[in-house]
Amino acid sequence: AAIVYEEKDFDKLLRNGLEISPIHEVMIDKALLGWKEYELELLRDSNGNVVIICSIENMDPMGIHTGDSITVAPAMTLSDRTYQKMRDMAIHMMRSIGDFAGGCNVQFAVSPDENEDIIAIEINPRVSRSSALASKATGYPIAKIAAKLALGYSLDELSNQITKSTSALFEPT
Repeated sequence: AAIVYEEKDFDKLLRNGLEISPIHEVMIDKALLGWKEYELELLRDSNGNVVIICSIENMDPMGIHTGDSITVAPAMTLSDRTYQKMRDMAIHMMRSIGDFAGGCNVQFAVSPDENEDIIAIEINPRVSRSSALASKATGYPIAKIAAKLALGYSLDELSNQITKSTSALFEPT
């Protein structure tokens, strides 16, 4: 494995990788080291309704595993413009991976410059460890609602346990 920091080193490192590979193939990825990492927790019902429960921000940059990073919920340094793009991407991704109802989280890398380029790095169509953090941060019982959604309930049929007067289709603020 090698990381190319200077363009002038690319050809040499590529040749070396091809030579030492038993199948003479290499995988080339864009390095996201130093990018910011965010996660969105979503719920979806069988009618296709989706709510974003919480955004989570890793305090450590990409390259530090999420499980080893300090996280904050909701995200603190995300611009609204980038959050809205990320939200649209997460909903599109969730709907694109199949028809299922329940919890999902999507992890993103965001460039640390003014462009705030976004790259989706992982989607988990299930309730995860970070769902517990999001539940604590918002008071929204993600696992409980996800289980009911998997049984066939829809978000508008379930009560919002935070407001006590709206449905679970309303997003926490």
